[in-house]
Amino acid sequence: MAGDLHCHTKLSDGSMGIEELIALAKGAGLKSIAITDHDTLAGAMRGKVIGERAGLNVIPGVEFSCKDSKTGRKAHLLCYNPKYPDRLQGLCKEISDKRKSAGQVMATEVMRRYPIPAALIKKWATGSTNIYKVHIMSALMDAGYTTTIYGRLYERLFGENGIVKGELDYPDIRDVIPQVKESGGVAVLAHPYMYDSVDLIPELVKIGLDGIEIWHPSNDEERVNNLITIAKQHDLVMTGGSDFHGMYCERPNPIGSATAPDIFVERLVAASKRIWKTLP
Repeated sequence: MAGDLHCHTKLSDGSMGIEELIALAKGAGLKSIAITDHDTLAGAMRGKVIGERAGLNVIPGVEFSCKDSKTGRKAHLLCYNPKYPDRLQGLCKEISDKRKSAGQVMATEVMRRYPIPAALIKKWATGSTNIYKVHIMSALMDAGYTTTIYGRLYERLFGENGIVKGELDYPDIRDVIPQVKESGGVAVLAHPYMYDSVDLIPELVKIGLDGIEIWHPSNDEERVNNLITIAKQHDLVMTGGSDFHGMYCERPNPIGSATAPDIFVERLVAASKRIWKTLP
């Protein structure tokens, strides 16, 4: 069975705890998963230990929220198996602090329009490193203003032309890749088509990009084949995962709905070992 190398927990914007995620992965017959919460490694190392007890290979990871400063577009970077995760704590804190400010702005704006107490939002954000939109929407569901997380109200509040703004100034991906490399992590561009970042790949390879996320729920067969071709051209690691968020997802997206075949999980681990050998 293949590995799901892109999973989120309650520590960021997923709905499941680490133990629940691991039990779900075991039940789905997966041999490997990667915990890749947004901008935090808080649960990644703990997940590895819990996974070992459960007989599941858990690869520590993190998904960094970045941008392409030349175009202003978002770009997400997955970091796998850093040898020195402490070297990424400054970057995690930088982005997390910005998320906290943005989350507070969003919560305040929503509470100004809908009379829900801050404690209700905090209840749904319990265990997470920050307040995310899904936590605010869950509080609005609790208060009876909507029956779905994603729908008309979400679009009205947080959509492209939404009335609630919680702007985040993400770091440039060109600055994040070197920090991932210094930590001994494998740097992989997440879901390139989602944020229209395919054209960035050749430039990012020059500054240390190690791989591309090939298999993802947002990729059809044509996109997968195109990304495989690009990965082969640049000798890049190929990964894949469901981008699992539990119930915090716009469409049904169970764990294992997108995976990397075993051979590519093994190649990711091998790449990690090669990178570790180059570190002082």
